[in-house]
Amino acid sequence: MKIHIFFGIKEGPWGGGNQFLKALRNEFQQTNVYEEDVEKADVILFNSFPFGEEWRIRKLFSLKRRGKIILHRIDGPISIIRDKDKEIDHLIYKINAVYSEGTIFQSQWSKEQNIRMGMPSSKYEAVIVNAPNPHVFNRKNKNEYKKDGKIRLIATSWSSNMRKGFEIYQYLDSHLDFSRYGMTFIGNSPINFKHIRMLSPMSSEDLAEQLKQADIYVTASQSDPCSNSLLEALHCGLPVVVLNDGGHPELMQHAGEVFDSKDDILQKIENVASQYQKYQSAISVQTLQDIAKQYYTFAHTIFTDRQKSAETHTVPTCKDVLSLMTSSLAWKIKSKICHIIQKIK
Repeated sequence: MKIHIFFGIKEGPWGGGNQFLKALRNEFQQTNVYEEDVEKADVILFNSFPFGEEWRIRKLFSLKRRGKIILHRIDGPISIIRDKDKEIDHLIYKINAVYSEGTIFQSQWSKEQNIRMGMPSSKYEAVIVNAPNPHVFNRKNKNEYKKDGKIRLIATSWSSNMRKGFEIYQYLDSHLDFSRYGMTFIGNSPINFKHIRMLSPMSSEDLAEQLKQADIYVTASQSDPCSNSLLEALHCGLPVVVLNDGGHPELMQHAGEVFDSKDDILQKIENVASQYQKYQSAISVQTLQDIAKQYYTFAHTIFTDRQKSAETHTVPTCKDVLSLMTSSLAWKIKSKICHIIQKIK
């Protein structure tokens, strides 16, 4: 059984979903279960909604008609992350209903929220978290924690959306005791910080090096289902301080502290700093190899069940696909109009 990841993977610094799928593809390639040609694969892994590549929705139609097994990796809900675009969530649910034979959620939180939003259940469902490239994000050459020195905090974000935690980072920029702490932000920010050191997006290798020089990772992103940035930090051996939202507590487990607002974040940072070894020793993460095996096992279960079953697989109708493409186009037009209006304002 061979798997193809039907996603436009980009090289260099990019969003968390791209980075994970790139790492997953590499792991599949190393274990000889990956098929570069989508036409020759047995199982197609489709990701959420193909922003900017809506043609992939049409392509799924021909793949499904030829008997390919479609797995759907669900994100979001998008509307909770962005505080808009409910139409995208409903498009994702339509894609899942029309094409998918198996649904993969990135966290239990994401699964529960999507169901609450009205997503119908699938026959085959799994919760499988993400993991970064182990050759890059690991504890090799991790700097030792020095309690008597300045404690180094770090935060990262590819997106500059304010919901990625920038209100909290701005608060830290004004209220953190910079005689005791230093803080670095890496990525794209809508705010120019006064005290926090700012670095532009960088390669995974350079990012890992920066993480290994830090002591504590901080994330305040809202409604993040399975933060790759958080996982990268944990895999590099950093205890964390996370916002009590999304999948953060689920991923962190006992390797740090959870904060609720500006009112308690400084104390939670101090708690981790004062009990550093306790929190660092509690880090427990699944390797990329573990995650790839879970993906393969899930896919193989569906593959073998189909072979055993006398039932023919369901084929989407032209009407189903036309409805999806029409809804997708309507959302795209609406988004462009909203963007133009915002620019005029």
